[in-house]
This record gives sequence, structure tokens and C-alpha cells, in this order.
Amino acid sequence: MTAAALSGCATGPGGVTLPPAGAVPDYQLGGAYPPADGVGIVGRDRSAEPAEGAYSVCYVNGFQTQPGEREAWDDDLLLTDGDGVVFDPDWPDEALLDTSTAAGRDRIVAVLEPWIVGCAEAGFDAVEFDNLDSYTRSEGALSLDDNLALATALVTIAHGAGLAAGQKNAAEDAAVLRERAGFDFAVTEECAAYGECAAYADVYGEHVIDIEYTDQLPRPFEELCGSEDAPASMVLRDRDLLTPADPGYVFETC
Repeated sequence: MTAAALSGCATGPGGVTLPPAGAVPDYQLGGAYPPADGVGIVGRDRSAEPAEGAYSVCYVNGFQTQPGEREAWDDDLLLTDGDGVVFDPDWPDEALLDTSTAAGRDRIVAVLEPWIVGCAEAGFDAVEFDNLDSYTRSEGALSLDDNLALATALVTIAHGAGLAAGQKNAAEDAAVLRERAGFDFAVTEECAAYGECAAYADVYGEHVIDIEYTDQLPRPFEELCGSEDAPASMVLRDRDLLTPADPGYVFETC
């Protein structure tokens, strides 16, 4: 069974297949494993194969370097300040890409396009682009318009490859990312914990996939599931996104 044949899948602009509304998600960026019974949406890194029989979302770190892949980027495509390369303070092995010029963005796209096309060729149904909000960590060196221009190019490539394009986080920019870049759905982290789920739902309706983490729950997960604005597609995972073979693995659904 192909993911596109799953019931509940709608079609977005350009004929891409949207995630099945309300399907149970799993988020497997820390390592791929067979999804539990009833899981209909699976997110995996682009280095992994898509999940058989589920709607599969391919993870691409589109605005920062992925850990272990620094060599994929020319030094002059990394944002720098007086102290050197600028890193994400929460992920110190991820350098910010310099999206501030059209020429730089074109070169960034040249690196990312084969990754996006590779997701499609591997059999994924969609791609999510992480760190759309990297400009907020740039001390003013980057702007929303810079990242929006890059996002628009990436979404165009995704749609051309037959992939739906997912906005990752950046609740405050959801409306403009949808309207101007053309994103089809949202993948959110901790929108329930931060009270941001409605901001995504207002833009994407039922096509919001939320991952909550065990180390930052404001109240029991069962209560979050019962919240009025909780997305129908919501999962609780451990922060490191471990596999079932690892101590500390957590996977709970509403």
C-alpha cells in the first residue's frame, strides 16, 4: 500500500498529497523503526527510508547546517559575526546559513535541491523544512524576508518533485509562510506546551502535526490531548527521539 492511497488524504496546490487529517503521527528523527499499529504519519530524516504504509515526511534542515554535515557547505555560506561563525544557541553544532543575499540563497538552493529531490525519489510524500526562524537567532543579520525568499524557492522545488511542503515551527510567521511561500501543512514542536496550536490551526486547519516532549510538559499529556485547540495529530516523544531499543524511549498518543 502506498502512502498516497491512505484514506483521509486531501490534495493541495499543484496536486501534492497532504497528510491525512487526524492521523496518528510518530517522529523518528533519532532513528527509523517500524511504526506502531495505527500510526498513519511518520517523520524521518532524509538519510532514512520512508515508512512503508504510512504518509512519510522527510526532514531537511533548510536554514542551518545539520550536525555532521558541515562539510556540505562552503564557509562563505555560513553566517558570521565578529566572533566567527554564528551557531544556534540551543543546538551549538548547527551553524546558521547566510540567507541575506540573493546570490547566497541561490547557492544554498543548489545544495538543498538534490536533497529535496532525493526525498521524492526515495518515496517520501512530503518534506519539512526546519529552522525557518533562524533569522531570530542572527542578531539582526538576517530577516524574515531573507528566509521567506529561500523558503519560497524550497517549496517550489518540493512541489515540482511531487512533495507536499511542511512548515516546521515558527508559529508567528505561519500566515505569511502559507500565503507567500506556499506551505501546505505544519509540523510543530510543543505547540500545546507553548499555547501555539491555534496559531497553526488558523492557517492550516486540520493539517497540523504536533510533537510534544516529555521534559517540558506543563501538565500531563492526557490533559494536553483534551485541550480544545489540541491538534488531532499529536504525539508525545522523548527529547532525543530515541528508538524502542534505547533506554528512555517514549511514544504516547492521544
